[in-house]
Amino acid sequence: MITFELLTKENIPTIVNLMVDFYAIDGYPINKENTTNLFSEFVNKPESGKCFVIKYNNEICGYTILIQFFSFEMGGYVLLLDELYIDNNFQGKGIGKKAMEFIKQFAQNNNYKKIVLEVEPHNQRAIQLYQKESFRKHKRDLMIFP
Repeated sequence: MITFELLTKENIPTIVNLMVDFYAIDGYPINKENTTNLFSEFVNKPESGKCFVIKYNNEICGYTILIQFFSFEMGGYVLLLDELYIDNNFQGKGIGKKAMEFIKQFAQNNNYKKIVLEVEPHNQRAIQLYQKESFRKHKRDLMIFP
């Protein structure tokens, strides 16, 4: 059984540990104390977005972070799928597909006009999942400052 639960303060340490594993895949730096503080801030500002804990047979196996923003170009509020991570020990069980169904339903229920995401070019497994869920590559490139 796969379930999605809104992040609680009690689950923050577990999610931070999963995030450390996720960031290690691409060598992204992460500071556990800072990330824990950011999660506490995030949980207290629900207008920013939501983090859902993903459970498989009642065991935490991953998480997703969904951020909202407004875009005139996209016709209103947009949902950014900021992060979706499933622990390696739980991959291949259909959890990613269920997570995408959950995210799409969440977007529909909350009247988001679009869902956008970014994915590492080498992450073929994720790219295939997103393509199966009708996501397509945008013609623009992502840029960041600083």
